[in-house]
Amino acid sequence: MSLPKGARLTKKKTPNMNIDQSLRKHLLELLDGGHAHATFDQVIKDLPAKYRGEIPQGLPHSAWMLLEHMRIAQWDILDFSRNAKYKHLKWPADYWPKSPAPANAVEWEKSIQSFHEDIDAMKKLVSDSKTDLFAKLPWGEGQTVLREAMLIADHNAHHLAQIIDVRRLLGIWKQ
Repeated sequence: MSLPKGARLTKKKTPNMNIDQSLRKHLLELLDGGHAHATFDQVIKDLPAKYRGEIPQGLPHSAWMLLEHMRIAQWDILDFSRNAKYKHLKWPADYWPKSPAPANAVEWEKSIQSFHEDIDAMKKLVSDSKTDLFAKLPWGEGQTVLREAMLIADHNAHHLAQIIDVRRLLGIWKQ
């Protein structure tokens, strides 16, 4: 990196509390999505019921399959993050819905509501100053709440992009 002539880098001293608050703030923003990515609500909004179970040619999943997978995986990561008696789900059977389409609009809405509840629970865990973001979870293999929060954000961003692809191929993405 080259700096303008006469400029120099200085290391600003910041109290640890400010670093902790800043990290938590950034994690919450990451979990909310947006910035460089579409948010969950933007991607799911106004997705017509007749297309929720459609698998576009060339893609392996419908919007419903991706939504349910996101909900299940997010719940699983949240459960792992706060439950000493956590039980592993079977991959891939327990992480994907059995049907490409929801049974009805109520099932679709319930999945969205559960997704919101679980992301809010992870955000609450991250926001709690009593949560040591760097402490290894005793029931894990070195995982931390910090890692699990970033895993949720990364996983969600990946699959939201896939839902956008589904919507584009179905001609129902207006962004």
